[in-house]
Formats: sequence, structure tokens, C-alpha cells
Amino acid sequence: MSLPLATRAPDFLSQTPSSPRFAFAAAGGRYSLLVFLPAPGPERDAALARVMADRDLFQDPVRLFFGVLPDPASYAGARDEDGLRWFPDFGGELRGLFKAVDAAGALRPEWMLIDPGLRLLGAGPLASLGEALGALRRLGDPEDHAGVAMTAPVLVAPRVLEPDFCRELIAAYEAAGGAASGVMRVVDGQAVGQLDDFKRRRDAHLPPGPLVDGLRARIAEQLLPELKRAFNFEATRIERYIVACYDAADGGYFRAHRDNVTPETAHRKFAVTINLNSEAFEGGELRFPEYGRRSYRAPTGGAVVFSASLLHEALPVVRGRRYATLPFLYDEAGARVRAEALARRDERG
Repeated sequence: MSLPLATRAPDFLSQTPSSPRFAFAAAGGRYSLLVFLPAPGPERDAALARVMADRDLFQDPVRLFFGVLPDPASYAGARDEDGLRWFPDFGGELRGLFKAVDAAGALRPEWMLIDPGLRLLGAGPLASLGEALGALRRLGDPEDHAGVAMTAPVLVAPRVLEPDFCRELIAAYEAAGGAASGVMRVVDGQAVGQLDDFKRRRDAHLPPGPLVDGLRARIAEQLLPELKRAFNFEATRIERYIVACYDAADGGYFRAHRDNVTPETAHRKFAVTINLNSEAFEGGELRFPEYGRRSYRAPTGGAVVFSASLLHEALPVVRGRRYATLPFLYDEAGARVRAEALARRDERG
């Protein structure tokens, strides 16, 4: 049985011929045609010939084609191109996620059309692939898929920190020097920090003292009442006191991700980005691909606040250095979730 229409497509990580770790969520903001292909033979040949006849449709960042290959030999010969990517599915994990299986659990070749918000727009057997391609051609610009202009559900709060305090935080970063910042990955069921090209950022952790006390007080007094008003959420805990630097010298960026997808981060309810020097850099805006190509940039001392479950990316800095402080907010229920996750991690050693 296929996924119901309007169901959110499952998040997953997979290798592709050009990437060892491709996050399907990164397809947000584009139309995607996901095709579960059969083993080599006439049915597959006909399907791929039909796709190639409409090759002009698939151009990033408008429309993407993802071919799911069930056999190693076909995947070994596959090559990613602009707008076209290939996933291996030798053990059937992806077709299980997307329910592209028959009653006996065997592969059911079919296509799935996914909208820019990563929700299922249509599905059908491989024989009707032409219908999917025709529909895709008629859909037009992904920015217009909702019928109205899309705005991400974020809060922009100016004047959380005053300029002098922002300068103090930047000075603390410069005095300490930043260290390369990694990402959390789940390896063998456990979240571990890893350095890779998914993010280019350097962080300095603030030690206990006046700066941490001042940052905590300002967030509590200037930001938390706005969070309560906008989202009816009462934050009682803050995780992480850091100053981060995205530097144009290495194109500082953070690719599309969510902030609460590992057991040790599941407690996070809201992410906060407070820019410390917005007038001194270009680029570096936040973007939420599931809600279109619009980007968000808070003024110096201002915050952008959003649910930790929202897909988001920090766009490359193209001039100067972007300094920001990046706490997470949660509550007492989240504190219990965090404590339990840390206890399980300690038990595993």
C-alpha cells in the first residue's frame, strides 16, 4: 500500500554516486520525482527512456529526478548529473520507507511526485510515468506551489542584545580563537560529532562568567516573552553558550538540516540565531527550503527563532565574517528527555 497523498516524505540519508551522505530533506523547495525502478529489463528501459525524453524538466533548483536502483550492477554504472541523482536500495530499506512494496513485501516499481514542502503530491505504477512527467511540466515554479506566497513559521525579534554587548561577544571569540565545528551523526545507534563538508563554521564556547550571565539574562528578558507570545511555548532551559563564526575566506555555510534528529538532541524545541554584526558581512542568511527560497536575516543584536524540527540552512558568507550566538531553548519535559538520552549513552560507554 502506497503512502497516502499529502503525507510528508520520510527523511533519510543515502549515498549517491557523487555524495557519500545525501540528505533527502535537502530536496525541499523543489519538486521531486522519485522513481523506484525494477531490475534491468524492458520495463526499466522504457521508464528511463521516458524520463530522458523529458530531460529538460530536471534542472536544480526547480525539479529533481531521483532514481532508486535495486541492484549493485546498475548503481555501479550510474552517474549523478544536474537535476538527476541515483540512490542504491539493495536491501529494500528505501522502498520499505516509502511503501513501494506489494503485499508480499517485494519491490513494486512505481513513481512518487513530491512537492516543495516534501509532501506526497501523487503516485502511480511505472506504466503511468508519462502522467507524472506531464503533471510535473504543468506545475510551474516551486515558489507558487501553495497558491500563495509562502513564509516560514519563524519569529524575528530585533534588539535582543545591544550593540556594545554584541561587540563584547565578538571580542571573546577573537580572544579564545574558534575551533572547527562538527555535526552530530548517528553511528551504530549512538550520536557522535563528526567534521565534514556539511558545515564550515568555527565556534568558541563561552566560559561561565559575566558574558554567559549577561546573555542568559537578555534572552530571558527580551526574547522569551516574545517566544511565549508567538508560539505559546514557555522555555525554561538554554543549551549552549557559544559565539560562532562563518568566514567568507572558506565560504562559511551550514547545509540544510534539522536540529533535533538524534537521541541526544531530541529535547531541543527552538533554535535561536542572534547575529552580532549584520552590517559587516554579505550572505549568511537563513533559508527554510520547505517554505520557498526567501531568506531571513536578523539585524545586529536581533534573533531569528524557529522550531528545531524545521529544515533550514545557513547560506554561504560571501564577504566578511558573520558572528552569531546560537543557543537552543527547551523546557522541563525536554530536560527529562535529554537526561534519559545522556544516561543511555553513558550506559553504552
